[in-house]
Amino acid sequence: MIKIADLITEEMQQAFRKAGYETSYGRISLSNRPDLCEYQCNGAMAAAKAYKKAPFIIANDVTVQLEDSEILEEVSVVSPGFINLKVNREFLAAYLNRIQQDEYLSIEKVKEPRTVMIDYGGPNVAKPLHVGHLRSAIIGESLKRIGRYMGDKVIGDVHLGDWGLQMGLIITELKELQPELVYFDSDYIGEYPEEAPFTIGELEQIYPAASAKSKEDEAFKEKAMEATHQLQQGNRGYIALWNHIMNVSVTDLKRNYKKLDVEFDLWKKESDAQPYIPDMVQYMKDKGYAHLDQGALVVDVKEEDDTKEIPPCMILKSDGASLYNTTDLATIVERMKLFQPDEIIYVVDKRQELYFTQVFRCARKTKLIDEETKLTFQGFGTMNGKDGKPFKTREGGVMRLETLIHEINEEMYKKIVDNRSVKDKDARKTAEIVGLSAIKYGDLSNQASKDYVFDIDRFTSFEGNTGPYILYTTVRIKSILNRYAEEGGKLQKGNIQSAVSESEKALMLEAAKFNTVVETAYEEKAPHKICSYVYDFANAFNRFYHETKILSEDNEEQKESWISLLNLVREILETCIDMLGFSAPERM
Repeated sequence: MIKIADLITEEMQQAFRKAGYETSYGRISLSNRPDLCEYQCNGAMAAAKAYKKAPFIIANDVTVQLEDSEILEEVSVVSPGFINLKVNREFLAAYLNRIQQDEYLSIEKVKEPRTVMIDYGGPNVAKPLHVGHLRSAIIGESLKRIGRYMGDKVIGDVHLGDWGLQMGLIITELKELQPELVYFDSDYIGEYPEEAPFTIGELEQIYPAASAKSKEDEAFKEKAMEATHQLQQGNRGYIALWNHIMNVSVTDLKRNYKKLDVEFDLWKKESDAQPYIPDMVQYMKDKGYAHLDQGALVVDVKEEDDTKEIPPCMILKSDGASLYNTTDLATIVERMKLFQPDEIIYVVDKRQELYFTQVFRCARKTKLIDEETKLTFQGFGTMNGKDGKPFKTREGGVMRLETLIHEINEEMYKKIVDNRSVKDKDARKTAEIVGLSAIKYGDLSNQASKDYVFDIDRFTSFEGNTGPYILYTTVRIKSILNRYAEEGGKLQKGNIQSAVSESEKALMLEAAKFNTVVETAYEEKAPHKICSYVYDFANAFNRFYHETKILSEDNEEQKESWISLLNLVREILETCIDMLGFSAPERM
């Protein structure tokens, strides 16, 4: 469905043409003075120089051509030559009725769907999720949902860290704690136990203890490195332990990601890329892409126009060991072989930009990807506390994600109970739904690349630019619609009439922007633009709501029009928040 701004632009361009000027001057934009008009055209200012005329004269020439416009109800010229535009109310109502009848609420799906892989999440196994994992999961999930709504085939991959020194550390610590375990008996040839010799709680204690020990005890670190080597060489007992670690960890990770309403299509791991490494390395050698530098195998990735030093991408260390670079490149090989993606998006900390620049350049230079395949670095900023430093517990430690979710839910539960708006038996579930909106909206409402302050008090507020405020507005609309239905009214689409008040027209104009906002957020990979939109939309509805007696309106035709409009507003709001990764309860 054509965007309303494009329809107005087309009309303005025809007016410029009819007045004798280039159509390119007819571009319009949202007004920067909404108190004066809704859209504006500044083309006369630019045309003045080309046509050697005063902009005011050009603007007047153009407005004459718009006297019979069915799209615009008011066109005025403001010195020195700005053209102010107001949308025709009947046209706007007809446009919204078309949106309401459209299956995708006016969104034009991509004509040629692409396959897009999103690498987000990225936790290491055997460690609990902490707040540092929050942004990748939330931003990645939203990008996935927006892309799917636009019609692309989007594949989300958690990409677990499971193949490095941490595994050797766990195995070595476990061997010291329980040397009698059958996994450490080199002569054992039977089947290994199906049940892991540790719980997730024990595993989460084993790793930090082993990590701390390795920093102080060189001999222990050497044992851990040897255990890692043996694991990667296929030691039966160590492989069995690794499987236990994976099963216990992934079960816990899935449980925690479910609390965030984050789902991955693939639970791929670093270890899945290992079989691709030998052939990839040999290929780089054979093609002359890789060379030795002080014993290490590297690929030069610097370019002539670099303004700062870009070090070579190391493929193998001098001892022949692989690195993160090696695994990430092999993962690209695997993804190209299995999925042939048109784009791979990496949702990671922005401080890793140099690393991914090296990896992307190496992948492109060595032709591991097709020429048309895009590799996109979606770097995000830090989630900070009120002190401006990375978010911590009250004791100063790194906060577990599970703890943060619990604290938010408890805060929401307290507010809901104090408000007495939900029955006790429903309060816990409602608190979880609203708490999730507080977390996700609090994060996504900020531009991804920027650092932001995670303020629990502000994010859980029912007022201001917050998730709970958006949900409260949505629930208020649902409540009106439910009451209308309970009173015998029938919810019908396509009954929206011309606005009878300025607040109603403002609400309708916001609804008409839906397709523009979503397409822009999709193109720019910017969920924060959807957040900004739903906040403005919610504000527009609440202004209309406070000025209008909807259910007590005597004119049934007028009431039906308002109910139809509210139903569309609800649909758009719920579609937007679903793209952000949360939903609205029935009551709050």
